[in-house]
Amino acid sequence: MATFSSAIVGTGFIGPVHIEALRRLGRPIAGVLGSSPEKGQQLAEKLRLPGAYSTFDELLQDKTVRVVHLTSPNRFHYEQCIKILNAGKHVICEKPLAMTSEESADLVRRAALSSLVAAVNYNVRFYPMCLEARRLCQQQQIGSIYHITGSYLQDWLLYDSDFNWRVLASEGGVLRAVADIGTHWMDLISYITGLKIEAVFADLHTVHPVRKSFTGSNETFSNVQTNRPFQLIPIDTEDFGHILVRFQGGAKASFTVSQVNAGRKNQIRFEIAGAAGSLAWDSEEPNLLRMGYRDRPNQLLMRDPSLLPPEVRGFTDYPAGHNEGFPDTFKQLFKAIYTEIDSREAGHATQQEAPFPFPTFEEGHREILFCEAVLKSHREQRWITLE
Repeated sequence: MATFSSAIVGTGFIGPVHIEALRRLGRPIAGVLGSSPEKGQQLAEKLRLPGAYSTFDELLQDKTVRVVHLTSPNRFHYEQCIKILNAGKHVICEKPLAMTSEESADLVRRAALSSLVAAVNYNVRFYPMCLEARRLCQQQQIGSIYHITGSYLQDWLLYDSDFNWRVLASEGGVLRAVADIGTHWMDLISYITGLKIEAVFADLHTVHPVRKSFTGSNETFSNVQTNRPFQLIPIDTEDFGHILVRFQGGAKASFTVSQVNAGRKNQIRFEIAGAAGSLAWDSEEPNLLRMGYRDRPNQLLMRDPSLLPPEVRGFTDYPAGHNEGFPDTFKQLFKAIYTEIDSREAGHATQQEAPFPFPTFEEGHREILFCEAVLKSHREQRWITLE
């Protein structure tokens, strides 16, 4: 059992997800920090946590806390990451890592100069069948990759009455759908295939240039219908987009990202086409991996620990037929991160050598470079090469 505790910053949709995953791993949680002392206390009482912090500095001064999970709004990540690293604590930050590539590059440098674990929460990597897809690609089971197609679709911002801080560039950044969920898709594909992005061409669109902001903004995915008074707020972020990607080595990809796709609550999908076969996966059926072939029957692999290789088996905890989904990806990601933290806390300054490494600040920086190239491509309507 760990002799140190963790703390959570943020009480919105994703904060409690982090808390649940840590509890399932048996990791002690010292407390939570909300946007106000009242919100923090409310969540602490609801989830029966030891307590709530009144300020960020109070959290950092807690000597029992060695790991801080950041689930705060995007615009706070850069400053909060710096303070956490300066306090000598490990950090797990929700994406995006920062608001600009200058900020994220600075965080990469700061993390590299420390002996601390600095991770970004790209949890989708840790669906077991995505890990198996990575293993198959690494072993060249589908041959050289030709092209990749896919999407990340949601509908929680379908109506003009759907409003959340994420729709405002001042709060979440100039990109929204791409930065919020599109980067998950891009990180997943890069992780599975090992391909590095060379250039992008993007076309983005805002369906609702004006949205209704009701008194007391709704939480993410709350889908609350209300008759409360509202203000009309101009929107400066995109609702959906189509992106072409060119990878180093010649492979290409095309994908759609949307938060206004009715009926799709949270669907991530990809199909990877290679010279010897293809791999397809859909988060709405997360325990299935489809393998396609030209000259022999296609295969449908069901998540079954007894049939998976040992390295993948270590990241799936239930027998075949007992589905693992979204909450389990956080648990498995944190399992990988905390294995490294435990090693460093024990005095072993190790680096990741596992077959399924967790996303670090370097990956967080890379995704921000991707977002900036996407935005520039959309504005200039041309291919943009990533620096």
